[in-house]
Amino acid sequence: MHPVHALPDTLLQRFRPMLGQDFARYRNHVHRVFSHCLLLDREESHAAKYAVAAVFHDLGIWTDHTFDYLAPSVQQARRYLTEHGHADWTEEITLMIYWHHKLIPYRGQHAPLVETFRRADWMDVTFGWVRFGVDRQQLRHVRRQWPNLGFHVFLVRETGKRLRRHPLHPLPMFRV
Repeated sequence: MHPVHALPDTLLQRFRPMLGQDFARYRNHVHRVFSHCLLLDREESHAAKYAVAAVFHDLGIWTDHTFDYLAPSVQQARRYLTEHGHADWTEEITLMIYWHHKLIPYRGQHAPLVETFRRADWMDVTFGWVRFGVDRQQLRHVRRQWPNLGFHVFLVRETGKRLRRHPLHPLPMFRV
């Protein structure tokens, strides 16, 4: 296995206690999104950035116990990047996390990586209904390798909780 493919698991281990019973379902979501990035962008030099973004993109749900998780997720990623000598990646990773729920294509700074990451997450969230040109068989292979394990059920449950508390702003992570 190429070292970059082990990176998501290596990074996730430090958060295992916080993820608790959700560890396996989030781990698989991270790997599906990361795998989708690699299907969309075959540039090897981008893989480690996608791995880092995949690990941190939803992590604030658990680290800060909130469904308004983009800012806490960015904060965790920035801390990691600074501590591990990748401060030069901070802007790209921050943008990938912040815009990954954008409803329309991202066209700002670092657009190729940010848009690839956005598409990869949408491919997972929509169970591959939205494919951005990726072959269905490739997506099925990724899902077989990294099964859902109830991740989408978890998201629906968390959305319901947020809706009851914030009926006028139930999905704070979505961007136009």
